[in-house]
Amino acid sequence: MTAVTKNNTQHFIDLFEKLKERSSRLRNESLKERKKRLKDFGEFLLKKREAIADALYADFKKPKTESDLSELYPVLTEIRHTLAHLDEWAAPQKIDAPLTYLGTRAEIRYEPKGVCLIIAPWNFPINLSLGPLISCLAAGNTAVIKPSEMTPHTSRLIAELANEFFDESLVKVIEGDRYISEQLLRLPFDHIFFTGSPAIGKIVMKAAAENLTSVTLELGGKSPVIIDASANIADAARRIAFGKFLNNGQTCIAPDYVLIEESVQQKFTHELKSEICKIFGEDGTVNQSSPNYGRIVNHNHFDRLSRILQNAIDHGANVELSGEINRDTNFFHPVILSNVDADSQVMQEEIFGPILPLVPFKTIDQVTRIINDKPKPLALYIFTNQKSVSEKILTETSAGTACINDAVLQFTHPNLPFGGVNHSGIGKAHGKYGFMAFSNEKPVLKQKQGFAISYVLHPPYSVLKKKILDWMIKWF
Repeated sequence: MTAVTKNNTQHFIDLFEKLKERSSRLRNESLKERKKRLKDFGEFLLKKREAIADALYADFKKPKTESDLSELYPVLTEIRHTLAHLDEWAAPQKIDAPLTYLGTRAEIRYEPKGVCLIIAPWNFPINLSLGPLISCLAAGNTAVIKPSEMTPHTSRLIAELANEFFDESLVKVIEGDRYISEQLLRLPFDHIFFTGSPAIGKIVMKAAAENLTSVTLELGGKSPVIIDASANIADAARRIAFGKFLNNGQTCIAPDYVLIEESVQQKFTHELKSEICKIFGEDGTVNQSSPNYGRIVNHNHFDRLSRILQNAIDHGANVELSGEINRDTNFFHPVILSNVDADSQVMQEEIFGPILPLVPFKTIDQVTRIINDKPKPLALYIFTNQKSVSEKILTETSAGTACINDAVLQFTHPNLPFGGVNHSGIGKAHGKYGFMAFSNEKPVLKQKQGFAISYVLHPPYSVLKKKILDWMIKWF
């Protein structure tokens, strides 16, 4: 793999030109060839299953089963779903013509955008780099992938996988730090797909604007959970424990804080504590020997979480559950907080770790006010047995995605778009929506030769033509 430094800008320019030339040729490639490439890539990844799990374990001790479930399986599902539907997605879409366009035919064609940049995060490095790549290749593009430097073992593996399977004129992985990202963002890519924080998303969007490059931004935010008294509390606790503490809480759609009806807060707290110890612990406790619980990615994030937790306690929060933490190994025990101050960091910043604040409420109007006072989240979770409650919350708040009586499940649904709104993201991904993100929807209108109805309104503008136009304005 070519060594890249922050000074060898020419290397990126040469690479971009190579990818651009290949993207021009891909415009004539058949769907059959695209599908074969994707099918072969899926089989290739299956053979690398152990290597993927080993790299993820080396970076943050991610359990092997969790790696399969949250990293490899979603990519393979994306491939299989795409193979089953690509012919349908890519087919020209016939468009009906109104009476004023009598004699014309119209369609929408889906063409590749060209050379694309995928900037992937560290929290799910396989899933969130290769998932967008599947959509990118399905649409007929070439790609540069910039994985995160914070998961060096997995990033190196992604580069090795791409180098082994793809020609570098089709897909190239470039490792490095933020200086590398800055150089890549100067290039006139045809589309940028970024997953990360809102703060970095703003930088990416600003850089894209210099080249008028389209973007898909998958960001984050404080995703709320609402639990009312009608909910199945034990069931809610089980699903929230999984969704929150999967990957040690380092998930962009993880429940960030829980709005819980006062009358069931104590019961929920008891059930949640029990579920955490049951599904992530060993012999009833979560500790460093627990086989199903990962680690914080590095010391910087560990220290950030420690500061957020201490700030909450300093502001009067009660610790309902805590335990062993170890900076040397980045082990951070699940934490549940109650009596949290609305102005504390834990309620102002996206947590992105295994700390869960509980906030009591009396009325649903309180819930909608709390949610609407914050930037629009990437996910919204509602646990209730009352349709009127869920409909009120869905109607009166805004979020990129929503899920009722479960958590994080909406991300994996192959037929649903995934993405944020405003602060939590721009654009949608997955399945057909991922294909669309990497495609240009080109409208094509076909007019017959000879006389056309449009001639009726060509100059010179006679009295008759003016009357025809008046009639059209009134009735069409």
